[in-house]
Amino acid sequence: MNQRPTSDTATKENAPARARAESNTDNSHHNDNSADSQRAKILAWFRTCSTLTTLQARQLLDVMHPAARVQELKGLGFKIDTVWTTDTTPEGKAHRVGKYVYQP
Repeated sequence: MNQRPTSDTATKENAPARARAESNTDNSHHNDNSADSQRAKILAWFRTCSTLTTLQARQLLDVMHPAARVQELKGLGFKIDTVWTTDTTPEGKAHRVGKYVYQP
């Protein structure tokens, strides 16, 4: 039977990828749309603000599928919780969206 690794094991196994993700946040500009770049944008955001909504990620960080990037960051050992909330688009429409809460 395959067992899922504990978070400590997963963190150790993903140490190189986690280090790469953290080092990418040092770039002051992210001019590509790669998944690496998008994860770096999210981590850079979390340096100054502990929460990020789906709409903020799309509008301010140009991350079109933030749920996937957050899931990848979680897989690398970052502690990020998802809370469901309602947010309003610039067009005035309310949507149920994820609010990502970073736990440093």
